[in-house]
Amino acid sequence: MADLKMTDVAKAYGSVEVLSNINLEIGKGELIVFVGPSGCGKSTLLRMIAGLEKISGGTLEIGGQVVNDMPPAQRGIAMVFQSYALYPHMTVRDNMAFALKIARKSKDEIDKAIQNAARILQLEPYLDRLPKALSGGQRQRVAIGRSIVRDPKVYLFDEPLSNLDAALRVATRIEIAQLKESMPDSTMIYVTHDQIEAMTLASRIVVLAGGGISQVGTPLELYEKPQNEFVAQFIGSPAMNLLKGRIVGTGEQTTVEMEGGGKAVSHYPTTESDMGAEVNVGVRPEDFKETEGEDAIYRGTVDITEALGEVTLLYFEAKKGSEPQVIAKLLGIHAGLKGRTVRLTAEPKTVHLFRNGQSLLYR
Repeated sequence: MADLKMTDVAKAYGSVEVLSNINLEIGKGELIVFVGPSGCGKSTLLRMIAGLEKISGGTLEIGGQVVNDMPPAQRGIAMVFQSYALYPHMTVRDNMAFALKIARKSKDEIDKAIQNAARILQLEPYLDRLPKALSGGQRQRVAIGRSIVRDPKVYLFDEPLSNLDAALRVATRIEIAQLKESMPDSTMIYVTHDQIEAMTLASRIVVLAGGGISQVGTPLELYEKPQNEFVAQFIGSPAMNLLKGRIVGTGEQTTVEMEGGGKAVSHYPTTESDMGAEVNVGVRPEDFKETEGEDAIYRGTVDITEALGEVTLLYFEAKKGSEPQVIAKLLGIHAGLKGRTVRLTAEPKTVHLFRNGQSLLYR
């Protein structure tokens, strides 16, 4: 049985529907990450699960029980917010104990729960400190510990790292991954706009767009086999390049004649009925490689280079009114390519084909 199940869940504010047809099952022990552009409804969906937003339609089940009209305190969930929301006048110990005292747990139960959470989160030396005496990462760990002591059915994280600086984000992200490893049976739902957090933490990613679910899958499934152009460009940084072409060869492998000249070969299979169809050829910047062949997928003049040490980003000139700027990520340092004309190709297994915004792989 799924720990959490959403069936045709919808959310509307008056006549404005912001989420619709949300169907998702989350199993015990999964760490599910909601990602999507700003305003796509990922935090709203999390708040609906928590009971902080009313569900306009459909059903939400937690542990096999429908909880649509159940108050937040009775749902068996714990939420870690973007802000730490710690009581400044209370010690770490008292912050973590507060909810248990409200629930009238015994002193022994409270002490045991706090010691367990402090051990998992490495907070034992800080239990008697006030929040002002802690770093941002330590405060976030206290906020997580406050959830752990409640032993909830589902943990909810609403962009918990967004207030931290870059270095601390990395360290705290690793700590959350280690926390999940130490609690393998815990079900967690995590909202973020950061792709790295999603790709490194998630057992499955839910991509939200346009008021619904665009695709659900493991991080590698979304990266290697996106179902549509939105997911293809949203997952991965820099975004996948999309270049116009026309199918000129079908079968187990497909050949596409590129609009700007050259050819692309894709592992996506097609049939004779696809011959002549206009498609978008998708290639991730890191999958491009230089070639001397005339049948390159793309040929252009390098406008800007960014040498990052292990890789170099090449930004190609884009003609006004035509395709967006093409970006390639090549291993090593290639700063001398600025101003030169470069031909790029890619292995067929890394070449994606889209028609009318949808991947030809999922027809």
